[in-house]
Amino acid sequence: MTDLPTTSTWLTIPELVEVLGVSQSRVRRLIEEHSLLAVRVDGVLKVPAQFIVDNEPLSELRGTLIVLADAGFTDEEAMQWLLADEASLGTAPIDALLAGRKAEVRRVAQALG
Repeated sequence: MTDLPTTSTWLTIPELVEVLGVSQSRVRRLIEEHSLLAVRVDGVLKVPAQFIVDNEPLSELRGTLIVLADAGFTDEEAMQWLLADEASLGTAPIDALLAGRKAEVRRVAQALG
């Protein structure tokens, strides 16, 4: 995967199992259910560490991922959008979500569709 910020710390599925304290199949289910977003980085499925807060998937992420999917974004496009600076938010969408700006992030995501 290209065009992703190199500053992100990436977690593999086995690392997520350890951090979340759940089975590998549960981690994969969280990805399938859009509670987490994973993309292949150097051929390995990975999730940005920013998506995990207090050893849980960031709760605001799921609805945002669904909005992006409804707007026609692929997983790779959604990942790029979440991690890159978004001019209308003044920061990367993931940083806005972490700051509690869920409604604003989703409005911007919806407008992209």
